[in-house]
Amino acid sequence: MPLGLGRRKKASPLVENEEAEPIRAGLNVPGMDGLDGGVVGLGEGATSEGLPPPPSSMRPRLIFHTQLAHGSPTGRIEGFSNVRELYAKIGEAFGIPPSEVMFCTLNTHKVDMDKLLGGQIGLEDFIFAHIKGQKKEIEVFKGEDALGLTITDNGAGYAFIKRIREGSIIHQIQVINVGDMIESINGHRLIGCRHYEVAKMLKELPKGKEFTIKLVEPLKAFDMISQRSGGSRSASGVQLGTGRGTLRLRSKGPATVEELPSAFEEKAIEKVDDLLESYMGIRDSELAATMVELGKDKKNPDEFAEALDETLGDFAFPDEFVFDVWGAIGDAKLFPDTTSTLRSIPFDRIT
Repeated sequence: MPLGLGRRKKASPLVENEEAEPIRAGLNVPGMDGLDGGVVGLGEGATSEGLPPPPSSMRPRLIFHTQLAHGSPTGRIEGFSNVRELYAKIGEAFGIPPSEVMFCTLNTHKVDMDKLLGGQIGLEDFIFAHIKGQKKEIEVFKGEDALGLTITDNGAGYAFIKRIREGSIIHQIQVINVGDMIESINGHRLIGCRHYEVAKMLKELPKGKEFTIKLVEPLKAFDMISQRSGGSRSASGVQLGTGRGTLRLRSKGPATVEELPSAFEEKAIEKVDDLLESYMGIRDSELAATMVELGKDKKNPDEFAEALDETLGDFAFPDEFVFDVWGAIGDAKLFPDTTSTLRSIPFDRIT
């Protein structure tokens, strides 16, 4: 759905004469004077509250600059409402099938999981699209219960490796890297699966046996071919932008302008994201944000559990996890500016 103010002559999708580095001054955001460098959200499945959104003629026209991470001219994209539409716009700009886009990073062409495009895009962020590169098939012997992987997905059907725990089984296999897309396990095709489904399948593989995993690595430029990254998080935790407002783009319905998360919400989202990794072997700040939204006004854990079942029933969260998430939200309300008071949870629950 277009996010435009009136009609304007459309620029060429590729801007050959722009510098290879991101050009922040080129962003064209009329109608957004009150949002100094706000952020665009790509959250899916959330529900809108408050006043109805403005008509399409009143919505801001947002233009983002983008490049292919391995190198390309600069493209300009606009008019996307969710992650799938974003990939379609990238494909249109560069003349490639949208299915070639694996994931995007913000303001860096490197496979940096701290800069992964999740549910929010800053209005001045530069988007780098990582596309499919070399395929590889590896035999892995599962000698321990945990493989040492943290899985995420791109919101459009591709699950990939976000973190490899140092010293783990997978860490010892040098050809498996952070950013690799998981195409299949033991011949079972995983395109279209969510990250928690892939993590569950890896966790349920029998110990003491080999399995076959097919991966696709992102296409790399020459300067990106180096030792793999551990995929560690930045010390600052969840990053939700620096502006005063958020333009959240949803999978259903029009974009809505919202306030940035409060200190309590940011802290709670970080805590819940940590719990998701500990229990399920996934990191998903948008899922964490949805859980915080569901729990922040509930009076007890039973009400919270009921809300989770209604909205996120497909995850089938265990009772222990739900109780810990409830505790994390409560801790964040009491201590929004302090470090976590949650008990530590063993990382052997990671896939």
